[in-house]
Amino acid sequence: MKICKRKQVLGFDDTWLMILGIPIVSLIMPFMFVQYNGAGAHQPDWYRTSVIITFIHACIYIFVFRKIFIFVRAKFPLFEDAGKRIGFELILVVITYFILDPILSKICISAFINIESILPGVSMSISTLVMIFLVVAIYESIYFYQQLKQSIQEKEELQRENIKSQLEGLKSKVNPHFLFNSLNTLAYLIPEDAEKSVKFVQKLSKVYRYILEMSDEKLIPLQKELDFLNSYIFLLKERFEENLQVEIDIPKARLTDKIIPLSLQILFENAIKHNIISSSKPLKIKVLINDNGKLIVENNLQKKKQIKDSTKFGLENIKNRYRFFSNEAVDVIATSSSFIVSLPLINVNR
Repeated sequence: MKICKRKQVLGFDDTWLMILGIPIVSLIMPFMFVQYNGAGAHQPDWYRTSVIITFIHACIYIFVFRKIFIFVRAKFPLFEDAGKRIGFELILVVITYFILDPILSKICISAFINIESILPGVSMSISTLVMIFLVVAIYESIYFYQQLKQSIQEKEELQRENIKSQLEGLKSKVNPHFLFNSLNTLAYLIPEDAEKSVKFVQKLSKVYRYILEMSDEKLIPLQKELDFLNSYIFLLKERFEENLQVEIDIPKARLTDKIIPLSLQILFENAIKHNIISSSKPLKIKVLINDNGKLIVENNLQKKKQIKDSTKFGLENIKNRYRFFSNEAVDVIATSSSFIVSLPLINVNR
């Protein structure tokens, strides 16, 4: 396994831990757990022999246990799975020990003379078990620390993304261009249709109020986002009339599912910003649920000539926020005739 892949699974690069740890363990363990029971003439040899045997045990066990750690962590990588991960690691490690220990003992007995008098079996077993649990503790402690640090970083990143989203949503609604278009539309409506003018102001107020209320929300019901979207669409329709055609078809059973706030507004805004909207080329936007249970926002593609390249901030913001709430990705598909974005719907009760 490559170092980068091993580091990703283990949580750190353990090369230097093995290079330094195995010799240190081999030198210290004999003093702690091994005693000499033979004749005095053999006293100088007991420490050297025990160091060699401990080194052999340490090399074999650590390399085998690393394979176990990599296997178990691939199965239970999440921070929340720490209990399961440690439990499976301990079970597999203990089983492996009782399989390997008799084999290694026979090898050592055949390789070293008077080993049974130099290294009592119980002491050797105790030292090996201590070494095993020490290795598990070291690997899990480092992995836990790395995951904790990553979790903190992800939470901070989520907070930053939420703040960016809130600011971007407010910016897109309060910017002079949007306000200018809204006031122009309102100025046209007032002498033409007083009742519709009042409704326009109410919808405009609802749009601004929704943006302010969402400042602390991370997930909201789809129904609430659609209510806001309908107000937003009303304002757009007054401006573009039949040149903008919107179709929304969402089953009632999915309206309680959760969605990222302002995600639909951002997608509508992108569609209007990047596409031609005219009587000869009306922009058609559909919002529906596909067969996989994802929320689809699709528009026909008729790109404007952009003076500047798009920053794609809106889409990236949606993707980044969704990563913290769903294992499903936000899919973006662009064809010659359409632009499709699929958003996972999150049901906290499932």
